[in-house]
Amino acid sequence: MFDKLEDLVARLEELQAQLSDPAVISNQDKFRLLMKEQSDLAPIVDKYLEYKDAKQTIEDSLMMLDEENDEDMREMLKEELNSAKAQVETCEQELKILLLPKDPNDERNVIVEIRAGAGGDEAALFAAELYRMYVHYVESRRWKAELMEVEEIGIGGMKSVTFMVTGNGAYSVLKYESGVHRVQRVPETESGGRIHTSTASVAVLPEADEMDEIDIPEKDIRIDVMRASGNGGQCVNTTDSAVRLTHYPTGIVVYSQTEKSQLQNKAKAFALLKAKLLDIEMQKRHDAEADLRKSQVGTGDRSEKIRTYNFPQGRVTDHRIGLTLYKLDKIMNGDIQEIIDACIAADQTAKLAKMNEQA
Repeated sequence: MFDKLEDLVARLEELQAQLSDPAVISNQDKFRLLMKEQSDLAPIVDKYLEYKDAKQTIEDSLMMLDEENDEDMREMLKEELNSAKAQVETCEQELKILLLPKDPNDERNVIVEIRAGAGGDEAALFAAELYRMYVHYVESRRWKAELMEVEEIGIGGMKSVTFMVTGNGAYSVLKYESGVHRVQRVPETESGGRIHTSTASVAVLPEADEMDEIDIPEKDIRIDVMRASGNGGQCVNTTDSAVRLTHYPTGIVVYSQTEKSQLQNKAKAFALLKAKLLDIEMQKRHDAEADLRKSQVGTGDRSEKIRTYNFPQGRVTDHRIGLTLYKLDKIMNGDIQEIIDACIAADQTAKLAKMNEQA
């Protein structure tokens, strides 16, 4: 590990020199790639230098203890020594986490799809509540949520809703939300007071970018334009602005009607289609890397039941990591960071254990 870290220190110095070269600065594509590599390496190198400083402090303290006779000074040196030893242990653990293989999609924006599952109208109401939960969470991170497609029912529910989240590292955080979410509560329409169980599925797709080379030949796609339906407001429902794309090879159909402009809806529809095609490729890679998929915390299997929201008891349970929190109201209002942090920690622990097995 330490040989690799020394190589990373040298590489960071090389990057810093390249980034001050006028020829590199004038080449925006190369400059952007090198800046990205520098921002990835800097936290690792900083932590390694902190580790080396702590190791040096240990050596210096031990040397001074051998030569020091004053008891007060010896006590100070022992405290400094113990503090440095603890810092070394902490740095070693943090460096292992920083050196774990990174998901190449972690820094991307995401497209989130929520679909009502079992439970009829109650499932649609729950899907709408999940959508609001995520929008509140996104806003708390100062990210941006942009509606792409929605199919509503008359009582305030949503059969399906798709939205894009724009923000640095959005996929690294929200990917843990993929899976089946279950709600247990007494529906407003239930006169007997019986608790019903309903579900909604959440899919988190990384946004495709120009580097993915997702080619969509014209012969493989049909584009239909039509008048938008539902609650669209002025102009949206009075022009042929809605766009539906049908991708023949996969059978995927996407629809966008949230914008007044046909061009804007077309751009959104293509962004969603590309994300779905990228997701198909990712699923193929996941299936080919079964061991990696097993070591991950709920980011591979869309049919996995990941979480239960129990309204009578005011609790939320994440089944992947055995976490139960009794603050359902706050969670439904977007306070999900504690759950996400626990998923990230569990994922890192599983990957570290896997790495140690292979070592």
